[in-house]
Amino acid sequence: MIVRIAALLLAFLLASETAYAQARPAGPASATVRIQQLQVAFIGSGAVGGGTLRYRNRNYDITVGGLGIGGIGASTLSATGSVYGLTDVEDFAGAYVQVREGWAIGAQGRGTLWLRNAKGVVMRLATRRRGLQLSLGADGVLIGFKR
Repeated sequence: MIVRIAALLLAFLLASETAYAQARPAGPASATVRIQQLQVAFIGSGAVGGGTLRYRNRNYDITVGGLGIGGIGASTLSATGSVYGLTDVEDFAGAYVQVREGWAIGAQGRGTLWLRNAKGVVMRLATRRRGLQLSLGADGVLIGFKR
């Protein structure tokens, strides 16, 4: 059983490194984003939350939700970072693939998220976590604008 778990974690790590290499943006950031989420994981994972996109000196309220695989535990997450490849604000909303790694023990926790959508928009987010969670995996994330 331990060997299977180790092999699964190794597969996720290798997949994550490939995704990180593909997601790294070239060029300057076109926007910034802040996200707050509640994440829960036990092999499968789920997250729900919201935040703010700052694009061309204007703020847009966003919703964020996702389902995925990998990790164990629960935490709240605050993420901030840069958005690349955004030329029209409407291209920001939609489905993203997210690669994540991070940890949380009590009030201490850190991690990194890389998200990419089909329109070429890429986000690199630094995270702070609170709770008890080990996170390594991939998710499908749906981002929308609050109306």
